[in-house]
Amino acid sequence: MRRVRLDERGSASIFVLGMSIVLMVCAGLVVDGGLAINARMRVADDAEQASRVGADSINLDILRAGGGIVIDPDLAARRSADYLNGRGYTPGQYSLDIEGETVSVTVRDTTDTMILGLVGIDTYDVEAAASATPETEPDPAGP
Repeated sequence: MRRVRLDERGSASIFVLGMSIVLMVCAGLVVDGGLAINARMRVADDAEQASRVGADSINLDILRAGGGIVIDPDLAARRSADYLNGRGYTPGQYSLDIEGETVSVTVRDTTDTMILGLVGIDTYDVEAAASATPETEPDPAGP
């Protein structure tokens, strides 16, 4: 009878240690997952705003001559890039595509982890893309 009790000594400690590790990984997924979602939302917002800035870059000469709304591709690229550079992105972190009346922007970034770094996951890569076109119809709600 005494031999059985000695063989089971420490089994609760191993169980508690194992559960502590599992709970730390779960906490890491919650905390660091929230940070990754927040970073993804920030990158998506920046891509949307940069595409809107580019779509707002219409060629005024063509518009005034009665030719309609046409995006000036050089101005759109410059203004979108200036916006993203002002937000802290480098040219390698974003790409711009201006095709016809559509300005498309893709932004990439990384975010550091707080807890998952303990198990070797140091960063998350996040990416978002957005497109915008100039508004060509009057607002139905009126001025």
